[in-house]
Amino acid sequence: MARITVEDCLKRVPNRFLLVNMVAKRVRQIREGSDYLVSSPKNEDVVVSLREVAAGKITIKEKNPGEETSSA
Repeated sequence: MARITVEDCLKRVPNRFLLVNMVAKRVRQIREGSDYLVSSPKNEDVVVSLREVAAGKITIKEKNPGEETSSA
């Protein structure tokens, strides 16, 4: 299997900061018991998450302007 690169993921995600945020959230989901969305045996959770982003299995969910939460 080919090596995954940040450039592969940036084809799907507009910037690096959002990519880091998405991958970190996905790693937490995997570690809490979520199933892998791509077949990637013997890889760490971070690598699996990056492969999922590069494969287009993980997408960005846009917030509607009225859905902002307040911390009160």
